[in-house]
Amino acid sequence: MASILKVDELRGIVSAGDITVTSGSVTMSLQDGVAKAWVNFNGTGTIAADDSLNLSSLSDGGTGFYDINVTSAFARTNHCSTGSIIGDGSTSNRSYAVVASISSNTTSKIDIATVNANVTEAYRDYANISVTDFGDLA
Repeated sequence: MASILKVDELRGIVSAGDITVTSGSVTMSLQDGVAKAWVNFNGTGTIAADDSLNLSSLSDGGTGFYDINVTSAFARTNHCSTGSIIGDGSTSNRSYAVVASISSNTTSKIDIATVNANVTEAYRDYANISVTDFGDLA
């Protein structure tokens, strides 16, 4: 029979945020492996978040350009951002839509550009954009 552990909060013994997870011979900090911010949003027309974590606002910087502003700032500008897009369903866009650039992050902003990789420098707006960010919070 499997055991179930249910808790409302975990705290490290050395410090509150110092919790490690071990799998075989590999040990990692639980805090390092958790996304600190993420958003799924509609990037067409009036942009709006469908769901998010640690999001204060979204800004539309023109066709294919967006700023994602976070509520709780990162400790450094070199946090790790990744993103994905679902194309608009047409044959020319479905397979080639990618987040091409996460270019000028600050501690409180993730700056992205979306393009159709099938067409050189073809910045586009997409209806389903997801961005996730990892890094230490300030």
